[in-house]
Amino acid sequence: MHFVEVAVQNVRGFSPAGRFALKPGYLVLNPPADMSPLATLSLALLYADGRGGDASLAASTQKPAKAALTFVGQDSVTYRILRELGGGGSLHRLNPATKQPELVTQDTAEANQFLRGQAGLPPRTTFEQLFCLQAAQLPSRKPRGGGQASISGLRRGTAPGMGSSPGMPALRTASSPGMPASSPGMAVSGTGLGGLQTVMPVSDIPAAEAKLRELEKELLFCKEVDNLQFEVDGLNSQVFDLESKLRGTDGMKAKVREAEAAWNTEPTPESMGLPQDIVARAERYPRTLARRDEALARLNSDREVAEEQAQRLPDVQPLVRNQNFWIAVAAGVVSFIASFFFTNAARYVGLLDIPAFGFAAVLALRYVDELQEKDRLSRRGEQFAAREKKILEEFEAEAGPVRKALEVFDVDTPREIAPRLQRREQLGAEVARLRAELLSMENHPEFVEAAQQLPVLRQQIELLNAKIAEKGNFVRDVREVERELLRLKESIAFARNPQLAAMGVMPGAEAAGMEALEDPSPMVIGLAADLLATDLSSVVGMLRDRCVQYFSALTERRYVGVEWDKEGRTMVVGASGRRIPVGELPPREVDLFFLSLRLTVVEKVSPRVKLPLLVEDALVGVDEARLPLLGRMFKHLGTLTQVLHVTPLASFPPMSDGTVTL
Repeated sequence: MHFVEVAVQNVRGFSPAGRFALKPGYLVLNPPADMSPLATLSLALLYADGRGGDASLAASTQKPAKAALTFVGQDSVTYRILRELGGGGSLHRLNPATKQPELVTQDTAEANQFLRGQAGLPPRTTFEQLFCLQAAQLPSRKPRGGGQASISGLRRGTAPGMGSSPGMPALRTASSPGMPASSPGMAVSGTGLGGLQTVMPVSDIPAAEAKLRELEKELLFCKEVDNLQFEVDGLNSQVFDLESKLRGTDGMKAKVREAEAAWNTEPTPESMGLPQDIVARAERYPRTLARRDEALARLNSDREVAEEQAQRLPDVQPLVRNQNFWIAVAAGVVSFIASFFFTNAARYVGLLDIPAFGFAAVLALRYVDELQEKDRLSRRGEQFAAREKKILEEFEAEAGPVRKALEVFDVDTPREIAPRLQRREQLGAEVARLRAELLSMENHPEFVEAAQQLPVLRQQIELLNAKIAEKGNFVRDVREVERELLRLKESIAFARNPQLAAMGVMPGAEAAGMEALEDPSPMVIGLAADLLATDLSSVVGMLRDRCVQYFSALTERRYVGVEWDKEGRTMVVGASGRRIPVGELPPREVDLFFLSLRLTVVEKVSPRVKLPLLVEDALVGVDEARLPLLGRMFKHLGTLTQVLHVTPLASFPPMSDGTVTL
């Protein structure tokens, strides 16, 4: 991970507006006047808490302060955070395909979780205490009495000097009551790499003691807010884990959507104007064709038989041309008329008209039968035509869509139609399979439990955030209150013992209620172990030799060894072989050990977890003779990771890989 660009507008310690490109390696950043709070600004952007504390970075309250940070994450994706300090912001991601930024989220909590889970950003405490090197972190600048911190307490983020509340504003404190602006009797307090801090005796001890009680109450209040924020951070971590579990189905949902889209876009028989059973019709087509040919063959056979019968049937002679008919009619008429002219027995001749007319009627009936038979044979042709039409229509109804499918799919035989439509069936089966897998994942007990717990945790976070909001938006950092409390105790001790103030000597631990300086090792080693996901002994073995080299070089070989116990507490070995707890060393040498340890951690961690090192005003006041050595150390670290060194000193730019004017 490395920073690519920082853009600011109305941010304290920077130009009024500017964009500063940053490249890998060791870069020296020249501040315009005062020290530029690059580390503080980076923490405010990367670990925003949405409580408005970063508004203190604004150079002027008359107009809003804005800042943006572009960086490449551990996943090699470029991200950009834009934020109005004290207000809202947004997280963007560069699309590798289109090279265009895409909005990820505008929600602060969601952005923090995304950066932790996707971009590989470590917890705020880890980044601040391992990769941000500031003067306020030096042991000589911290409250005394931190030497008994344990690894477990440090990993929780509540060890002395480790505030767990991200984004808390570091407000400048007012002077204690009764402390004059100048005093002839003053003493040196906690001399560190950042220079000397003067502590003056108070002029009004009762007022100072009242202020002391107020600070103690404020310290309790700040720790209470700190604990609430720690609970919120823990719940946010659980929420992120649960959301990660729930997002475990996102890949399967995407596959289902893609399969459904392919299935829906695949042509269907209906979309091509074909019946749904076109595949079955294509399979039946040979049998349908055979049935048609068989029916037509039977029809032709019947037609031929009917034609032969029609040919064998003689022509029907008209009745008027039938002589027998007319003879019978004439005989009947004559017999009938004769019956009127004859008398007696001769009259019976008239009865002969009955057989005569009967015979004529038989001939007429035969004629009618012949006409009907001829008419029947003539109509069979029409029946054959109707049968043929019906056969062809039935065949066309069954085979017409098949022929159309042959044209649509541009194939030669009906057997080739089915493979063209099998892809949709295969896609449908794939969709059904993926849906079943998705349903199985969503019905998994862990998924169901995560879905049930997530709203409960979010409700708890809202309640805790409401409690934090009731405490106030601007709560000072615990370390700031502890420092002011320490200085006030020292001032009261000087007022009660003027001889110490006159001699310019620090009051003893018994007088000021102080102990040895804080041992920085438990915190640093514990965080390094967490970052590397390993045990303390492995980290100690990794750091020991290189830390001795750095510390020995910075102290001109006054110390030749470093030892850590199982809790991470440090013993340094002097050139004479004497073993001394690091907290009992002079403040300046404790600070040099702190620098050695921090540089060693960055050097050893960078091959596995590459994060930029931000150095901000931590070396102001260092002996000029040591500056070239520190510059070479930073130069070496620049070959392993990005080192951004904010400094006005002229000794460092010649050794850097580049300079940027802020």
